[in-house]
Amino acid sequence: MNQKYRALVVSEESGRYCRKIVERNLIDLPAGDVLINVKYSSLNYKDALSATGNKGVTRKYPHTPGIDAAGIIVVSSSNKFGKGDEVLVTGYDLGMNTSGGFAEYIKVPADWVIKLPRGMTLKESMIYGTAGFTAGLSLYKLEQCSEEKMEGEILVTGATGGVGSLAVAILAKKNYIVVASTGKKDKADFLKMLGAKEVIGRDEVDDKSGKALLNRRWKAAVDTVGGNILATIIKQMDYRGSVASCGNTYSSDLSTTVFPFILRGVNLLGINSAETPMDMRTKVWNKLANEWKPDCLNEIYEECPLEKLSEKIDLILQGQITGRVIVKL
Repeated sequence: MNQKYRALVVSEESGRYCRKIVERNLIDLPAGDVLINVKYSSLNYKDALSATGNKGVTRKYPHTPGIDAAGIIVVSSSNKFGKGDEVLVTGYDLGMNTSGGFAEYIKVPADWVIKLPRGMTLKESMIYGTAGFTAGLSLYKLEQCSEEKMEGEILVTGATGGVGSLAVAILAKKNYIVVASTGKKDKADFLKMLGAKEVIGRDEVDDKSGKALLNRRWKAAVDTVGGNILATIIKQMDYRGSVASCGNTYSSDLSTTVFPFILRGVNLLGINSAETPMDMRTKVWNKLANEWKPDCLNEIYEECPLEKLSEKIDLILQGQITGRVIVKL
């Protein structure tokens, strides 16, 4: 099969990384059990890093980013899947060092692939994408860790971003009391539409007093930003509260003491969505397709064609994207 397809390709030219839509051949794709005709992908911050030559994400160029993809199986050498199956792929090495979802075709190992859950369309799966899966996995871990129902305020930081906005919406769908933290004061109405009961400024969770503990407020938290904001949240947690740490858009540093952990029993939960075991991955996706699906899911995204994707990559790097961007192939 030597069919041609379109892909966004990032190449290094004279010391700069350039993005172009090019025609490629299916035989150029890496080895894999499953060939998928991609119908939708989505834009994540990690994709933008790959698209600008970040060697911590992608080692070799030319490369096609896109850590998410949803589409229809064309060829499968695995008995788990057949031609015509609707499937999705998020995480693992897709879009990092394996040619990713910003292309009309991908070829991947069968162990990376999930059949599209009942109750979810291909498009909806990419409105979620890695961001929504990360938000869902955060809730899954928080509920697993909680000794009782999480009654009280649950904080979401970086709430206008992909993970943050979906975390607000999913938690609100579950009838939790959600407080959204953001540096974008003009997005308060958007966050309340998603279900936030209160919207607070970033400064309210960026304590610089040097105190080891602060007044207890949060029963749980989903933190997408890291740094001193995460340190502040830990100091503000209620007894036996848990924080799901799933991002570092503010900073990768964390300076804290042991006191919140040994005096209040606080739990710090690391969320690594890319390498989530398949059984847990399937459970979370099934919940996202059904009881966790927000009523406002179609209000969270904007759709763009492959030809407009480069512009969106620049905007997400500048912090100018609210909610999700999905790519229609």
